[in-house]
Amino acid sequence: MEITTKRTLNVLLILSWVIFVGVCVEAGGFIVNAFFALVNPAVVKHLWHETDLSALLQYNTGYFFAEMLLMSVVAVLKAWLFYLIIKIMHDKNFSMVQPFNKEVRRFIFNIACITFMIGLFSWWGVKYTGWLVGQGVAMPDVQYLRLGGADVWLFMSVTLFVIGQIFKRGVEIQAENELTI
Repeated sequence: MEITTKRTLNVLLILSWVIFVGVCVEAGGFIVNAFFALVNPAVVKHLWHETDLSALLQYNTGYFFAEMLLMSVVAVLKAWLFYLIIKIMHDKNFSMVQPFNKEVRRFIFNIACITFMIGLFSWWGVKYTGWLVGQGVAMPDVQYLRLGGADVWLFMSVTLFVIGQIFKRGVEIQAENELTI
């Protein structure tokens, strides 16, 4: 059985859907748990997975909600990223015959911007968590807070910006070639 581009894209579409659902559940879990903390602060010990922020809530409610906001923003941005991936793959806005088109170029720049924002908010969350630990608050590891990997997200955004520039030039060359013919 030969592995074709169409099969590979179908597998990637299914994988993207699975990841999208997962990050949506994660984002929803962070947001809902933050509101539950308002109503019943005792539930904070049982927040999303291993994320016990009860010491932070006891220390300062404002700091708790700032941390939850950073975690939620990162999770929502990840969901938005996979939404865009699913959307372009489902809408079939890219063609293997003419891969350099404005929709794909726009898609690449959009995901580059989103990955940059994920990296920026992750970095901010890690720095904020470090500051809280410096204040004497017992905090879980940033990996459990889903804030780790800011450097990877920033690296990916720069890579995607470069690829976006290549696609921009490809669109220009393709348009020139169409005018020549």
